[in-house]
Amino acid sequence: MHELLVFVAAVIAGAINSVAGGGLLVTFPTLIWLGVPSVTANATNTLAIWPGTLASVWGYRRELRGVDRRVFALVVPSVVGGITGAMLLRLTPPGVFDRLVPGLILFATCLFIAQEPLQRRFNLAAAHAARSHWLSWTMLFQLAVGVYGGYFGAGIGILMLAALSLMGHTDIHQMNGLKNLLATCINAVAAVYFVFAGLVYWPDALVMAVGAIAGGVGGANMARRVGPRAVRRIVVAVGFAMALSLMLRL
Repeated sequence: MHELLVFVAAVIAGAINSVAGGGLLVTFPTLIWLGVPSVTANATNTLAIWPGTLASVWGYRRELRGVDRRVFALVVPSVVGGITGAMLLRLTPPGVFDRLVPGLILFATCLFIAQEPLQRRFNLAAAHAARSHWLSWTMLFQLAVGVYGGYFGAGIGILMLAALSLMGHTDIHQMNGLKNLLATCINAVAAVYFVFAGLVYWPDALVMAVGAIAGGVGGANMARRVGPRAVRRIVVAVGFAMALSLMLRL
């Protein structure tokens, strides 16, 4: 039953990450609920979800061909931020991280809720003219996103979609492709660090990796049939419920 729950959660997370972001709000609480220590759950999550994010990048390969090449400069702060955040996680005492987790989950859930209003607010065609100006600011923003992603991870896709909107991007499929590419970079360096630091619980990581790939490749179609509104409501409900339960446990 443990492996089945982990696998199903990873499939759902892979599908959600491919179309919006926020899938870690499903898998991370699942691991916590199953008794995995918080730091180990976070590290295992990062490694396990990475293959699904990479699969999603492949799914958006056609959209990425038409992207302004300057945007790929965001890979650099993504990598630097990802390894910095991972190192910070290892240095954080487990007891401190346990107290931070409810707030981090609550923050990520609020970001998930704010995704559509942010896109409506900043998704302006006039921003195209200022793309060069926004690129320098977005590099700094992406560094902060990378640090947060390496440390915790949930909600980074939402942050990046908002930043890409500010740069003038309007094609949501292209934005999702870029978001998945940058998330892959952040999670890859963090995952490698977690592996060498011995923070990964491999039995769950392997099961989740298979589920995340399945979700990233084919789960998006299922999510579309269920409807984006229903998927978003489920993620928000899980996020708030887990944050509340962990706050009460402290």
